[in-house]
Amino acid sequence: MSLIMEILEGLWNTTAYYKGMRINIFGFPMPWKQNSQYSQKSAANTIVRLNKNGLVEVQGGKWLLTEKGKEYFKNKRKLGTKFTSPFILNAPKNLLLMFDIPESKRAERHWLRWHLKEFQYYMIQQSVWVGPSPLPKKFGFHLKETGLDKYIKTFKLSKPYQI
Repeated sequence: MSLIMEILEGLWNTTAYYKGMRINIFGFPMPWKQNSQYSQKSAANTIVRLNKNGLVEVQGGKWLLTEKGKEYFKNKRKLGTKFTSPFILNAPKNLLLMFDIPESKRAERHWLRWHLKEFQYYMIQQSVWVGPSPLPKKFGFHLKETGLDKYIKTFKLSKPYQI
């Protein structure tokens, strides 16, 4: 998990405060846990950057997520969802999937490409993939939930694609 996500998770999941910083149930500020791989200086710089980007703010001496920060965190959390492949090894490639995801959704595009590789899809071009069908239902629901379904078109092939 990235430092940004650790900080946002810490601000999102807790309501208790200590010295102006939200703390977890054990009383530890999330970014500075004992086993954290990040230094206190790194965490402080990240909080300043999050503040400049309007994701967090100080109110009454306490760091809080802004509405923009809450939306950012929800979207990042959705991209953390992983799906396992239900397909057998070397399943017939009989579904053509094409997508045109805008540059503003770069992270979502990379998430989709990663999953297509996991599902044994083969890239014909950057946004044209062929692989086994049908895509898992949970994966399809997740695409609708994230809004990616409107950028994706699928076509069933009459005979399997030969690689």
